[in-house]
Amino acid sequence: MSRTVPGAPDAPAAEMTHREILEALSGLLLAMFVAMLSSTVVSNALPRIVTDLEGTQTGYTWVVVATLLTMTATTPIWGKLADLFSKKMLVQVALVIFAIGSLVAGLAPSMEVLIGARAIQGLGVGGLTALVQVVIASMVSPRERGRYAGYIGAVFATATVSGPLLGGLIVDSPLGWRGCFYVGIPVAVVAFVVLQLKLHLPVIKREVKIDYAGATLIVAGVSILLVWVSLAGDQFAWASSTTALLLGAAVVVIAAALYVEGKVASEPVVPLRLFRDRTTSLATLASVMIGVAMFGSTVYLSQYFQLSRGMTPTNAGLMTICMVGGLLVSSIVSGRIITATGLWKRWLVAGSALVVLGFALLATIDANTSLTVVGLFMAVLGVGMGMTMQNLVLAVQNNAKAADLGAASSVVAFFRSIGGTVGVSALGALLAHQVADSMTSGLQKLGVDPGAGGGKGAIPDLASLPAPIRDLYENAFGEATGHLFMVSVPFAVVALLCVLFIKEVPLRTTVGTAQQEATEATTEATTEEARAR
Repeated sequence: MSRTVPGAPDAPAAEMTHREILEALSGLLLAMFVAMLSSTVVSNALPRIVTDLEGTQTGYTWVVVATLLTMTATTPIWGKLADLFSKKMLVQVALVIFAIGSLVAGLAPSMEVLIGARAIQGLGVGGLTALVQVVIASMVSPRERGRYAGYIGAVFATATVSGPLLGGLIVDSPLGWRGCFYVGIPVAVVAFVVLQLKLHLPVIKREVKIDYAGATLIVAGVSILLVWVSLAGDQFAWASSTTALLLGAAVVVIAAALYVEGKVASEPVVPLRLFRDRTTSLATLASVMIGVAMFGSTVYLSQYFQLSRGMTPTNAGLMTICMVGGLLVSSIVSGRIITATGLWKRWLVAGSALVVLGFALLATIDANTSLTVVGLFMAVLGVGMGMTMQNLVLAVQNNAKAADLGAASSVVAFFRSIGGTVGVSALGALLAHQVADSMTSGLQKLGVDPGAGGGKGAIPDLASLPAPIRDLYENAFGEATGHLFMVSVPFAVVALLCVLFIKEVPLRTTVGTAQQEATEATTEATTEEARAR
């Protein structure tokens, strides 16, 4: 745990004490809490929001996707900026952007404005998601990082538990759903002040070359894919000329991005050379699969509890404790043991296996499944996630050079977000189509116009529906939710296979500096030369 002396970037300074790290960490954890809260506090409010603003299931999906899209697209950019500019300043900028997006979202008069505001929020969340990990990695060695991973897990769990509960209470209070967007602003302000007072990191200045072309192409390629996934089957057929045009455009743009990142850019947003490392490549692929499965299915659980089980937003928030409780316990326990032993792969394997099991169990739920059983299944999934997500980042950071720490950390978060964004969009489209098909078929059997009760993708106000139509909608939504988890299982299996093939490298006990890396490189070269002789 060493700091770098300003003006002498390769010379290590005195080690930070545990107290100094905790003081600096307090501001970072508040920033992370804001990022996590932005999604969780709104989750149980979304059904009410979409109904109030007269939105559809597609609108519901895009309120989530807009944040994930801008977060995904900008995460590697934030990571690259962290290698070039003051990390403290960048975290504070991300907090300001988040606060602006939150204010606009709270004032949104329509679904379109709300989606745009959520996109602004995503810009800030992308920065916070990437930068907090980078700053912690620059303060704490990989071996000791497990000790502090418990705090990260605790904050993640607190935001995930308190967010839905707080959001549900706010929605059910006179403040209404708009208060869910305002609640994060005071926390962002406090985080800004604490970081200003407690976080002191040296700024190592070097020539700045930002890869604008690569960043633009990456954003464009991901955006085209998401537009196709969310609109296909609704606005146009899956097998159509529009599909061919969008897919063709996405392939061309992504190919151009790869060319720019690999051949043109001197400071690429996503350095392709990082993928020469086996651990980075496998951890990145595993992160994509985890993102697809986790975000793509769990984001619709709040809808399941409210629209299929008739719960209030507050009670739906209480149900999330089952999953987050497992996540909290497993992240803290695994982090502590990893710090004590330096061994991390066994936790990744066990966690990935539990994620597969959790999804497989949740694939069996419907509108009539016992809530106790659903809670147990969610707890299994939560335990698996707690062992998996942070440790994938840890494995990559342990193999990364100091100069690539920001880029390497953000690459994992970037691809996990890509998986999550595609998962939310694709599975949201699947959910909407399946519910609509079930409603159309059921309403026809009842002799009712299929346009009633949400048969065309609208999210109805269940309290205003006649009992037979309400029961039909609840059953259709419950069955469709189980299918989402079933579709997620293969992605979780691929993640498990990737983890199995990751090579375990003992965790470093120091924070990598340029001087240390040069010494290690010289030692390695000398060893290879001796072997050659």
